Amino acid sequence: MTRNDETTERHVDAAHETAGAAHMRTLGTVTIGQSPRPDLIPELRVAMGLDSGEAGPRPPIRIMEAGALDGLIIDEVRELAPEPGDYVLVTRMADGTAVRIAERHILSRMAHQIKGLIDKGADVVALVCTGEFPELPCEKLLVKPQLVLQHVVTSLARGRRLGVLLPDQDQIEQGYVRWSQVHRDGEPAGETGCGNTSGRELLKIEAASPYEDPADIEKAAARLRDWGAELVVMDCIGYTMAMKETVKSITGAPVILARSILGRVLAELL
Repeated sequence: MTRNDETTERHVDAAHETAGAAHMRTLGTVTIGQSPRPDLIPELRVAMGLDSGEAGPRPPIRIMEAGALDGLIIDEVRELAPEPGDYVLVTRMADGTAVRIAERHILSRMAHQIKGLIDKGADVVALVCTGEFPELPCEKLLVKPQLVLQHVVTSLARGRRLGVLLPDQDQIEQGYVRWSQVHRDGEPAGETGCGNTSGRELLKIEAASPYEDPADIEKAAARLRDWGAELVVMDCIGYTMAMKETVKSITGAPVILARSILGRVLAELL
């Protein structure tokens, strides 16, 4: 290889490195409420290792936000309130106002926001809500926190007394349907540690909104402690890291926070 050839190869390698550095990976987030979410995105960045330095040096990641309720005023949002039999979701407006909506009212708006984020260059799209959603069209990888959280908790909680925090009283029954799957009847004792114990015997769900009085979370945590919870899952993206520390302090049990789990998974993907 001549000196000229070596120089050309170095230039080509440098060009490849520059091109790679120039491609900033982009995460699109879709909230069921309104964007932006200053109560969420900074902590999501910390969980992803972007601002804390815990994950070591890594390329920057751009985060774009969109919301299913973007562009609506509060009176319009109130028309989306759940009726008997609806799947209930709890979220917040851009000004922090807590609202209750029925899932069926926002699915098309979520799909529209997903497409918009993809069109703007999102490499991965994450729903920032732990609700259960049907398939939504997405050309790129779509991350559903509910599925991620469910599998993590199932791998840890089977055979243990599981306490769950949800935002709204009207979500408790749908929560029992979801989380009782962690303890399946009929599993071998070696798998569950509890033989044929009914899932509901090892499950307690309490309601306390992350968008209302913080004292409600303390009271709910105390009830889970008194019941004997061995593991607690905070099943709403709205619960913060500070709220997790409160629940951990009161219950004395390990606590799984939805936004932390989501952030760590996203760090692997981006």
